[in-house]
Amino acid sequence: MRTERPFKSDHAVTREPHRLLEISHVEKIFPGDVVALRDMSLQVNQGDFISLLGPSGCGKSTVLRLIAGLLGSDSGSITWQGGQRDGDLGMVFQAPTLMPWARVIDNVFLPLRLRGESFRHHKQELMHTLELVGLEQFASAYPRELSGGMKMRVSIARALITRPRLILMDEPFASLDEITRLKMNSELLSLQEQIGCTVVFVTHSVSEAIFLSNRVIVMAARPGRVIRELTIDLQRPRTIELATTPEFSIYTQQVLEALQLSMASES
Repeated sequence: MRTERPFKSDHAVTREPHRLLEISHVEKIFPGDVVALRDMSLQVNQGDFISLLGPSGCGKSTVLRLIAGLLGSDSGSITWQGGQRDGDLGMVFQAPTLMPWARVIDNVFLPLRLRGESFRHHKQELMHTLELVGLEQFASAYPRELSGGMKMRVSIARALITRPRLILMDEPFASLDEITRLKMNSELLSLQEQIGCTVVFVTHSVSEAIFLSNRVIVMAARPGRVIRELTIDLQRPRTIELATTPEFSIYTQQVLEALQLSMASES
Protein backbone atom coordinates (compact mmCIF):
# COMPACT_ATOMS: atom_id res chain seq x y z
CA MET A 1 0.00 0.00 0.00
CA ARG A 2 1.28 3.47 -0.86
CA THR A 3 0.19 6.76 0.64
CA GLU A 4 0.44 9.63 -1.82
CA ARG A 5 0.60 13.35 -1.15
CA PRO A 6 1.38 14.94 -4.54
CA PHE A 7 1.32 18.55 -3.37
CA LYS A 8 0.08 20.60 -0.46
CA SER A 9 -2.36 23.46 -0.94
CA ASP A 10 -1.73 26.71 0.90
CA HIS A 11 -5.29 26.38 2.20
CA ALA A 12 -5.02 22.81 3.45
CA VAL A 13 -5.85 22.13 7.06
CA THR A 14 -3.10 20.36 9.00
CA ARG A 15 -3.59 18.61 12.29
CA GLU A 16 -2.09 15.83 14.30
CA PRO A 17 -4.19 12.72 13.70
CA HIS A 18 -6.07 11.37 16.69
CA ARG A 19 -6.98 7.74 16.09
CA LEU A 20 -10.65 6.88 16.41
CA LEU A 21 -10.77 3.37 14.97
CA GLU A 22 -8.18 0.79 13.92
CA ILE A 23 -8.90 -2.01 11.45
CA SER A 24 -6.01 -4.46 11.67
CA HIS A 25 -5.36 -7.40 9.31
CA VAL A 26 -9.04 -8.28 8.98
CA GLU A 27 -10.14 -11.25 6.90
CA LYS A 28 -13.73 -12.05 5.95
CA ILE A 29 -14.75 -15.26 4.19
CA PHE A 30 -18.30 -15.87 3.02
CA PRO A 31 -19.92 -19.28 2.39
CA GLY A 32 -18.46 -21.07 -0.61
CA ASP A 33 -14.95 -20.05 0.42
CA VAL A 34 -15.43 -16.57 -1.07
CA VAL A 35 -12.65 -14.43 0.41
CA ALA A 36 -14.14 -10.94 0.53
CA LEU A 37 -11.35 -9.32 2.55
CA ARG A 38 -7.81 -10.38 3.33
CA ASP A 39 -5.30 -8.41 5.40
CA MET A 40 -7.58 -5.35 5.42
CA SER A 41 -5.98 -2.65 7.56
CA LEU A 42 -7.02 0.98 7.96
CA GLN A 43 -6.69 3.68 10.59
CA VAL A 44 -9.61 6.09 10.91
CA ASN A 45 -8.73 9.38 12.60
CA GLN A 46 -11.07 11.74 14.39
CA GLY A 47 -12.50 14.28 11.95
CA ASP A 48 -11.58 12.25 8.86
CA PHE A 49 -13.75 12.07 5.80
CA ILE A 50 -12.59 8.83 4.20
CA SER A 51 -13.94 7.49 0.91
CA LEU A 52 -13.56 3.84 -0.04
CA LEU A 53 -13.18 3.24 -3.78
CA GLY A 54 -12.68 0.04 -5.72
CA PRO A 55 -14.22 -2.38 -8.21
CA SER A 56 -17.62 -3.88 -7.50
CA GLY A 57 -17.26 -6.82 -5.16
CA CYS A 58 -14.00 -5.63 -3.59
CA GLY A 59 -15.52 -5.52 -0.10
CA LYS A 60 -16.21 -1.82 0.45
CA SER A 61 -19.67 -2.37 1.92
CA THR A 62 -18.37 -5.39 3.84
CA VAL A 63 -15.90 -3.10 5.60
CA LEU A 64 -18.75 -0.84 6.71
CA ARG A 65 -20.79 -3.75 7.98
CA LEU A 66 -17.84 -5.11 9.92
CA ILE A 67 -17.28 -1.72 11.56
CA ALA A 68 -20.99 -1.51 12.36
CA GLY A 69 -20.98 -4.97 13.91
CA LEU A 70 -23.49 -6.28 11.37
CA LEU A 71 -20.92 -8.90 10.35
CA GLY A 72 -18.15 -10.62 12.25
CA SER A 73 -14.60 -11.02 10.90
CA ASP A 74 -12.86 -14.39 10.53
CA SER A 75 -9.56 -12.98 11.73
CA GLY A 76 -7.97 -9.65 12.61
CA SER A 77 -9.44 -6.94 14.81
CA ILE A 78 -11.45 -3.72 14.80
CA THR A 79 -10.62 -1.53 17.79
CA TRP A 80 -12.21 1.71 18.95
CA GLN A 81 -10.02 4.23 20.73
CA GLY A 82 -11.31 4.34 24.29
CA GLY A 83 -13.79 1.56 23.53
CA GLN A 84 -17.10 1.79 21.68
CA ARG A 85 -20.01 3.33 23.54
CA ASP A 86 -23.73 3.21 22.86
CA GLY A 87 -24.57 5.76 20.18
CA ASP A 88 -21.00 6.08 18.86
CA LEU A 89 -22.04 4.88 15.41
CA GLY A 90 -24.55 6.09 12.82
CA MET A 91 -25.20 4.47 9.44
CA VAL A 92 -26.74 5.74 6.21
CA PHE A 93 -27.59 3.22 3.49
CA GLN A 94 -28.08 3.73 -0.24
CA ALA A 95 -31.87 3.69 0.22
CA PRO A 96 -33.30 5.97 2.93
CA THR A 97 -35.31 3.04 4.42
CA LEU A 98 -37.82 5.34 6.11
CA MET A 99 -41.00 4.14 7.80
CA PRO A 100 -43.71 5.33 5.34
CA TRP A 101 -46.42 5.51 8.02
CA ALA A 102 -44.35 7.73 10.34
CA ARG A 103 -43.76 11.48 10.28
CA VAL A 104 -40.30 12.80 9.49
CA ILE A 105 -39.62 13.62 13.14
CA ASP A 106 -40.68 10.11 14.20
CA ASN A 107 -38.35 8.56 11.61
CA VAL A 108 -35.48 10.59 13.04
CA PHE A 109 -36.47 9.61 16.58
CA LEU A 110 -36.30 5.86 15.80
CA PRO A 111 -32.75 5.16 17.17
CA LEU A 112 -33.67 6.86 20.44
CA ARG A 113 -37.01 5.07 20.65
CA LEU A 114 -35.24 1.73 20.24
CA ARG A 115 -33.16 2.69 23.27
CA GLY A 116 -36.31 3.35 25.30
CA GLU A 117 -35.89 7.14 25.29
CA SER A 118 -38.74 9.62 25.67
CA PHE A 119 -39.89 11.59 22.61
CA ARG A 120 -40.92 14.53 24.77
CA HIS A 121 -37.50 14.65 26.42
CA HIS A 122 -35.73 14.77 23.05
CA LYS A 123 -38.15 16.90 20.99
CA GLN A 124 -35.94 20.01 21.06
CA GLU A 125 -32.92 17.95 20.05
CA LEU A 126 -34.91 16.32 17.26
CA MET A 127 -35.94 19.71 15.89
CA HIS A 128 -32.37 20.96 16.09
CA THR A 129 -31.18 17.93 14.12
CA LEU A 130 -33.82 18.52 11.47
CA GLU A 131 -32.68 22.13 11.31
CA LEU A 132 -29.12 20.94 10.66
CA VAL A 133 -30.29 19.13 7.53
CA GLY A 134 -32.71 21.88 6.48
CA LEU A 135 -35.93 20.00 7.24
CA GLU A 136 -37.27 21.76 10.32
CA GLN A 137 -40.33 22.86 8.32
CA PHE A 138 -41.09 19.25 7.34
CA ALA A 139 -41.08 17.66 10.80
CA SER A 140 -44.73 16.58 10.46
CA ALA A 141 -44.53 15.53 6.81
CA TYR A 142 -44.61 11.90 5.67
CA PRO A 143 -41.96 10.29 3.42
CA ARG A 144 -44.36 10.16 0.46
CA GLU A 145 -44.44 13.96 0.52
CA LEU A 146 -40.67 14.33 0.19
CA SER A 147 -38.28 14.39 -2.76
CA GLY A 148 -35.45 11.87 -3.03
CA GLY A 149 -32.92 14.34 -1.68
CA MET A 150 -35.17 15.25 1.25
CA LYS A 151 -35.65 11.57 2.13
CA MET A 152 -31.89 11.16 2.23
CA ARG A 153 -31.63 14.19 4.53
CA VAL A 154 -34.05 12.45 6.89
CA SER A 155 -31.87 9.36 6.81
CA ILE A 156 -28.80 11.47 7.62
CA ALA A 157 -30.64 13.22 10.45
CA ARG A 158 -31.59 9.82 11.87
CA ALA A 159 -27.92 8.81 11.82
CA LEU A 160 -26.98 12.04 13.60
CA ILE A 161 -29.55 11.99 16.39
CA THR A 162 -27.38 9.93 18.76
CA ARG A 163 -24.47 12.34 18.11
CA PRO A 164 -22.18 9.52 16.95
CA ARG A 165 -18.42 9.77 16.77
CA LEU A 166 -18.47 7.92 13.44
CA ILE A 167 -20.97 7.87 10.56
CA LEU A 168 -20.82 5.12 7.94
CA MET A 169 -22.36 5.95 4.56
CA ASP A 170 -22.88 3.28 1.89
CA GLU A 171 -23.36 5.04 -1.48
CA PRO A 172 -26.06 7.29 -0.03
CA PHE A 173 -26.39 9.54 -3.10
CA ALA A 174 -26.07 6.93 -5.86
CA SER A 175 -29.76 6.99 -6.78
CA LEU A 176 -30.05 10.79 -6.92
CA ASP A 177 -29.85 12.89 -10.07
CA GLU A 178 -26.54 14.66 -10.68
CA ILE A 179 -27.71 18.13 -9.63
CA THR A 180 -29.21 16.85 -6.36
CA ARG A 181 -26.11 14.73 -5.76
CA LEU A 182 -23.79 17.74 -6.09
CA LYS A 183 -25.98 19.71 -3.71
CA MET A 184 -26.01 16.87 -1.19
CA ASN A 185 -22.22 16.58 -1.38
CA SER A 186 -21.84 20.26 -0.49
CA GLU A 187 -24.40 20.01 2.29
CA LEU A 188 -22.72 16.94 3.75
CA LEU A 189 -19.37 18.72 4.00
CA SER A 190 -21.02 21.71 5.61
CA LEU A 191 -22.75 19.43 8.08
CA GLN A 192 -19.52 17.65 8.96
CA GLU A 193 -17.85 20.98 9.60
CA GLN A 194 -20.67 22.05 11.91
CA ILE A 195 -20.79 18.93 14.07
CA GLY A 196 -17.22 17.65 13.74
CA CYS A 197 -18.12 14.02 13.04
CA THR A 198 -15.96 11.42 11.32
CA VAL A 199 -17.25 9.82 8.10
CA VAL A 200 -16.37 6.64 6.21
CA PHE A 201 -18.09 6.84 2.83
CA VAL A 202 -18.46 4.19 0.09
CA THR A 203 -18.79 5.44 -3.47
CA HIS A 204 -18.08 4.38 -7.05
CA SER A 205 -17.63 7.99 -8.14
CA VAL A 206 -14.04 9.22 -8.39
CA SER A 207 -15.03 12.89 -8.46
CA GLU A 208 -17.36 12.48 -5.47
CA ALA A 209 -14.60 10.78 -3.47
CA ILE A 210 -12.09 13.52 -4.22
CA PHE A 211 -14.54 16.34 -3.57
CA LEU A 212 -15.67 15.01 -0.20
CA SER A 213 -12.60 13.46 1.30
CA ASN A 214 -9.38 14.26 3.04
CA ARG A 215 -8.33 10.63 2.41
CA VAL A 216 -9.28 8.36 -0.49
CA ILE A 217 -8.71 4.64 0.06
CA VAL A 218 -8.47 2.52 -3.10
CA MET A 219 -9.19 -1.13 -2.47
CA ALA A 220 -7.91 -4.06 -4.49
CA ALA A 221 -10.26 -6.39 -6.30
CA ARG A 222 -11.17 -9.53 -4.40
CA PRO A 223 -9.79 -10.32 -1.98
CA GLY A 224 -10.37 -6.76 -0.83
CA ARG A 225 -7.59 -4.84 0.90
CA VAL A 226 -6.10 -1.35 0.82
CA ILE A 227 -3.93 -1.04 -2.25
CA ARG A 228 -3.36 2.72 -2.16
CA GLU A 229 -4.19 5.69 0.03
CA LEU A 230 -4.23 9.25 -1.25
CA THR A 231 -4.32 12.31 0.98
CA ILE A 232 -6.50 15.03 -0.58
CA ASP A 233 -5.16 18.49 0.26
CA LEU A 234 -7.66 20.83 -1.36
CA GLN A 235 -8.93 24.15 -0.07
CA ARG A 236 -11.98 24.40 2.16
CA PRO A 237 -14.77 25.18 2.02
CA ARG A 238 -15.02 23.08 -1.11
CA THR A 239 -17.23 24.42 -3.85
CA ILE A 240 -18.46 22.89 -7.09
CA GLU A 241 -15.99 25.06 -9.00
CA LEU A 242 -13.16 23.13 -7.35
CA ALA A 243 -13.79 20.25 -9.76
CA THR A 244 -12.56 22.43 -12.66
CA THR A 245 -9.15 23.21 -11.14
CA PRO A 246 -5.81 21.68 -12.22
CA GLU A 247 -5.30 20.33 -8.67
CA PHE A 248 -8.56 18.38 -8.87
CA SER A 249 -7.51 16.96 -12.23
CA ILE A 250 -4.20 15.76 -10.77
CA TYR A 251 -6.00 13.89 -8.02
CA THR A 252 -8.46 12.45 -10.53
CA GLN A 253 -5.62 11.07 -12.62
CA GLN A 254 -3.91 9.56 -9.58
CA VAL A 255 -7.09 7.88 -8.36
CA LEU A 256 -7.82 6.49 -11.84
CA GLU A 257 -4.30 5.07 -12.02
CA ALA A 258 -4.81 3.46 -8.61
CA LEU A 259 -8.11 1.95 -9.77
CA GLN A 260 -6.41 0.49 -12.84
CA LEU A 261 -3.89 -1.15 -10.55
CA SER A 262 -6.73 -2.33 -8.34
CA MET A 263 -8.59 -4.02 -11.18
CA ALA A 264 -5.39 -5.78 -12.22
CA SER A 265 -4.81 -7.10 -8.69
CA GLU A 266 -7.52 -9.77 -8.54
CA SER A 267 -6.14 -13.10 -7.42
